Amino acid sequence: MPTLGQNQYGKAETRVVRVTRDGATHHLEDLKVSVALSGDMDEVHYSGSNAAVLTTDATKNTVFAFAKEHGIGSPERFGILLARHFTESQPTLTRARIRLESYAWERVPTPGEGDHSFLRDGRGIRTAQVTHDTEDGWEVLSGLTGVTVLNTTHSEFHGFLRDRYTTLAETRDRVLATDVTALWRHRWAGPAEDRDWNASHAAARRHLLDAFARTYSYSLQQTLYGMGARVIDHRPEIDEIRLSLPNKHHFLADLTPFGMENDTEDGAVYFAADRPYGLIEATVLRDGATARIPIDATNL
Repeated sequence: MPTLGQNQYGKAETRVVRVTRDGATHHLEDLKVSVALSGDMDEVHYSGSNAAVLTTDATKNTVFAFAKEHGIGSPERFGILLARHFTESQPTLTRARIRLESYAWERVPTPGEGDHSFLRDGRGIRTAQVTHDTEDGWEVLSGLTGVTVLNTTHSEFHGFLRDRYTTLAETRDRVLATDVTALWRHRWAGPAEDRDWNASHAAARRHLLDAFARTYSYSLQQTLYGMGARVIDHRPEIDEIRLSLPNKHHFLADLTPFGMENDTEDGAVYFAADRPYGLIEATVLRDGATARIPIDATNL
């Protein structure tokens, strides 16, 4: 008889928006929450018995109820509250994984009208993943995705391998652009830990962007390592960071058919290619730490 392997179930992509009113000033929190639960689920697969199953509808309702009763505060905090609840309230559930996306909004100034108007922030999406296993303990990943950055210079690419299919020309001055997707793993000191998740995330994001801007790049791989290393060097609560950086190619447009030169000195015109694109991915670890973020985690 075939044997059941790893399995999980839950409710995906529950969208919860919380509005807190502080007089005329309103505060907006906007999350997408996906819950995956595992445990003693053999019989529901073998015989269809639902005796051990907490309904996915209940997990959705829990997200809304917890947002009202406990507030959100940060994706990490909210994920910890949910994961602890599911694994501690149901004996058949031994593992809960909560994935969260947080959408930032900025205020639209409305003098004299109250602070209640918002514009969706276009600086990327904040992500988090919280996992609690009753045997293996806690894991908290924070991250971001869709953060587009570009350097107009201080980037070269030359000295690479060549074979019969190589056509790419070497360059000593190029545009370097990418969409940053990153996940970093926090050192965990127990479920009672009181960490300022928002400050930690803001600092890690700042170091990633600062390293991108300050690195004189001879390859996107070098830039990636510089970004990850800067986070590890400056944030002692982070042991591992995984980065996925697509190379958003910008090629000088060929204007010779029109009798025009197009160089990088002044007024250069580029064709921003959509696809295919190079994809550079790697993990940067604190010395002595063990890699635990899966190779494809940033693409989930």
